[in-house]
Amino acid sequence: MKVVAAIDSYKGSVSSQEAGEAAKKGVLNVYKDAEVKVMTLADGGEGTVEALVDGMNGEYEKTEVTGPLGERVESTYGIIPQKSLAVIEMAAAAGLPLVPMEKRNPLLTTSYGVGEMIKHAMAKGCRKFIIGIGGSATNDGGVGMLQALGFSFKDKNGEEVGFGGEKLMDIEIIDPSGADPILKECEFNIACDVNNPLCGNVGASAIYGPQKGATPEMIEFLDRALGKFAAATKKYMGNDFADYPGSGAAGGMGFGFLSYLNVSLRPGIEIVLDTLDMDSALEGADILITGEGRIDRQTAMGKAPAGAAARAKKYGLKVIGVAGCTTDDAYLCNDKGIDAIFDVTDRAMTIEEAMDKENTRKNIEKTVTQIFRLIKTFS
Repeated sequence: MKVVAAIDSYKGSVSSQEAGEAAKKGVLNVYKDAEVKVMTLADGGEGTVEALVDGMNGEYEKTEVTGPLGERVESTYGIIPQKSLAVIEMAAAAGLPLVPMEKRNPLLTTSYGVGEMIKHAMAKGCRKFIIGIGGSATNDGGVGMLQALGFSFKDKNGEEVGFGGEKLMDIEIIDPSGADPILKECEFNIACDVNNPLCGNVGASAIYGPQKGATPEMIEFLDRALGKFAAATKKYMGNDFADYPGSGAAGGMGFGFLSYLNVSLRPGIEIVLDTLDMDSALEGADILITGEGRIDRQTAMGKAPAGAAARAKKYGLKVIGVAGCTTDDAYLCNDKGIDAIFDVTDRAMTIEEAMDKENTRKNIEKTVTQIFRLIKTFS
């Protein structure tokens, strides 16, 4: 029997690698001679750096960058040296959790630190990038990031504009001549799981602005500011990605990447699965064990376990889902390739007990053991 264990992290408890190793023990408790391949898993959001660093024997890098409010923050990203690959989560430099609730204001927040992380990675020799752009606190169209990379955005007086979404309204002149020349050697895979355009009723400001602290008046202003930035970009860069699906992601970060750098926007899970070469692991296997901390309706809408299941079905595998907890609508995942779903919490316990790392490892191992005892009974 050949089994692949690819489980997303149980947030706040075990990492993807730890969950997979626990599942492996469960299989081997029953099938001593089984071949069990542990693969890390993530969907391009939180945990992606950890999953790819763990899964590809990478390294962690720390660097001090400009935070969303202009303060200095320490950010961590991953490097896979053998592939000259950097794995960056935008949230590490410009994430919403970095801004206290009372200070959330997308007129002021900047993505500058993301550009600094990219520069740091380029200096380390990276020429390929995977960047997850979820969880941002910004609505600046990626201008801050681009400024850090050497692009210049000037007002009518020829002065460089400052930080924040409000400053997009001042952009009159765009000068790409100062951009770091190494960028021409770089490839960027942007993990983007939304299809929003840059502007309008379903654009960056209208859909994501409120969670970043935007009032209705701010949303209207920011939408116009992004529109003006898009017009200036078309004039000076000769391209027009304002209506491209995903350009509105992360406060217009998708637009900034598309318009100024060599990028592709793809679903995060597809980037991760391809980077880890999941297909090679699945080929010839019998069963995939997948899961995450909670399996629910959102899982079925394209999160990591559903993505892994869809890939497994191309190779005819049976797919088992294991989760810290499940909801009443978890059954929707059955139509997305997860054949059966199991809650690993086997008794009443507090949330603290359930999320304890050692308890979670034991619970995953025990549950998988019982699942494979059942499989063996009917084999």
